[in-house]
Amino acid sequence: MNQNVPIPLPHGITLTIKREDLLHPHISGNKFRKLKYNVLEAKQQGKAALLTFGGAYSNHIAAAAAAGREYGFATIGIIRGDELADKIATNPTLAFAASCGMQFKFVSREDYRRKTEPEFLDALYAEFGDCYILPEGGTNALAVKGCEEILTSDDAGFTHICLAVGTGGTISGVINAALPHQQVVGFPALKNAALWDDIRTFATNNNWRLAEDFHFGGYGKVTAQLVTFINDFYDKTGIPLDPVYTGKMVFGVIELAHQGFFPPQSRVLLIHTGGLQGVEGMNLLLKKKHLPTIKTQKV
Repeated sequence: MNQNVPIPLPHGITLTIKREDLLHPHISGNKFRKLKYNVLEAKQQGKAALLTFGGAYSNHIAAAAAAGREYGFATIGIIRGDELADKIATNPTLAFAASCGMQFKFVSREDYRRKTEPEFLDALYAEFGDCYILPEGGTNALAVKGCEEILTSDDAGFTHICLAVGTGGTISGVINAALPHQQVVGFPALKNAALWDDIRTFATNNNWRLAEDFHFGGYGKVTAQLVTFINDFYDKTGIPLDPVYTGKMVFGVIELAHQGFFPPQSRVLLIHTGGLQGVEGMNLLLKKKHLPTIKTQKV
């Protein structure tokens, strides 16, 4: 669903947001797209379990657990941080994943960095059996294929497509699906010098660029300024944003519009990639730091 954003901008620039967060209650946004063809492939291969990787508040972990419950797979989450093993009940993301039936293996940060090494993966196969392994963040060729379906023929009139970037899979799919007259602008949520090359692994077009100045200090870093922006945007539009991905992206788009980045009369489409499940956990962290909390969607 595309929704107009009633935020006045200079030079006739207009904003519309594609509400991918509304695709599914628990497998929302880009995670729904990334998992679609991977779930079909896992079924085709006759796998009984999905195994994947993530941190304490990972959108991917929550979505994979929900997908397992919905589509009949056992799920295993390899979680970064062995100190989290006794904190499942107090962590909203892990508690939700556990309620979906996900089994956890908590590993040290040092071991977690080995998650793509053949020896590490062989040990996981030995422990958990012949499962279907999804990479951290869910990005692979099948995920990119799913993300190519985000844009539809209804989006042909937009001049710019903007979205948050994590591992690069979602933007790769959007780049592949964008029309020649459209420029795709990605807003990285983290400092990652290799991100350009990661995107080029999957992207087949060159009509894209990254706006790298809006990560607010790095992955998962949130400031009072960002929280105030997210809450003000929610009050004005009724659209909830998450602080790790979409909040930073929308902040960046509006800043760039005022800086003259977009030509006059640009029609800008923002992709809401979901991530709202992480707001509850982030608010717990913000309270501990005595910072303002993020308004949540009223049901």
